[in-house]
Amino acid sequence: MPQLVPPHNSEQLKPLLLPQTERAEERARAETLKKVPLDSRAVSDVFMLAMGAYTPLDGFMGHDDWRGACLDMKMADGVFWPIPITLPVDKDLADGIRLEEEVALVDAETGEALAIMEVREKYGIDKQLEAEHVYRTTDPKHPGVEKVLAQGDVNLAGRVMVLSEGQYPEKYPDLYIRPAQSRAMFLEKGWSNVAAFQTRNPMHRSHEHLVKIAIEVMDGVFIHQVLGKLKAGDIPADVRTRAIQAMIDNYFRPGTIVQAGYPIEMRYAGPREALLHALIRQNFGCSHLIVGRDHAGVGSYYGPFDAHHIFDELWPGALQTKPLKIDITFYCRKCYGMATAKTCPHDPEHHISISGTQQREMLSSNADIPPEFSRPEVVAILKEYYASLR
Repeated sequence: MPQLVPPHNSEQLKPLLLPQTERAEERARAETLKKVPLDSRAVSDVFMLAMGAYTPLDGFMGHDDWRGACLDMKMADGVFWPIPITLPVDKDLADGIRLEEEVALVDAETGEALAIMEVREKYGIDKQLEAEHVYRTTDPKHPGVEKVLAQGDVNLAGRVMVLSEGQYPEKYPDLYIRPAQSRAMFLEKGWSNVAAFQTRNPMHRSHEHLVKIAIEVMDGVFIHQVLGKLKAGDIPADVRTRAIQAMIDNYFRPGTIVQAGYPIEMRYAGPREALLHALIRQNFGCSHLIVGRDHAGVGSYYGPFDAHHIFDELWPGALQTKPLKIDITFYCRKCYGMATAKTCPHDPEHHISISGTQQREMLSSNADIPPEFSRPEVVAILKEYYASLR
């Protein structure tokens, strides 16, 4: 029988979503509790806790875990964790909540009560410290730093019982796969070595090449896309899903790919986020994470291979899911195909560099996208979407 990597620092997954039979009663009780509004990032984190993607966490982090995650990528008990998972609120709201009091965590956008939390701790944080260590910059123009600096001054910490997964299961019935489901799926397929491919963009030829390299050395690839909130200008998940499926149907052998999505909101923390993505994929049962150029980066805040190098800083046993580090990919006119700097001997003048940013710019201006850049079946879907915006 194939063996999958175990959940992170746990013998079994720890999904925090209450059983269906208990939710109605707890929702009614939530209506009687003080309400804590959640921004989109906190909503995303509740859903990640719900499905067990953040195993072994049982809720939002206390002070010592927050500080350890920021400084040393270790929680207070020594367990590896590269980005703090915290619930910031305004000081006035925090002052009105007692320790050990239960509160309802409410989606500020929809008003839905998503969870009940027992408040174990209230603490102030050093936002500059978090920005400097997690994001490697305190520049407020960085979208992740901007969010940290704008958040409330007090973090609430405590155990969470989740009451809802929002609209995700209904909106993405075939795509919303929880860690327990992906693990069962991999075992059913006979897979033990599984590479995850993280994406928030439709897949162009460079992405396709990364995944095909992984297929050559793995049992299969888990194309795992972001369903949570993205930056302005990013392509919506429903459009992206159709475009990725068109690529899978036309350019991959059947049985080598599973496409799925998960409710995380990108933090754009570059190297640290690459580590978090690997930890999460360990919970989903993936032995490897494909790490290409500037993984989870934004702008020019990180070097193209910073996310490769940070895995080399980990201590033994920190993380079982390994990086599948792949060089910058491009189309070479002399090779007549996709290549990397490790495989192509030709000068850069023969290379066509490919990026999601360039693709969005070409689509926005209705420019022709050459087949060396993106597959025609994918381009047709994306052009239809961009035409609807005009």
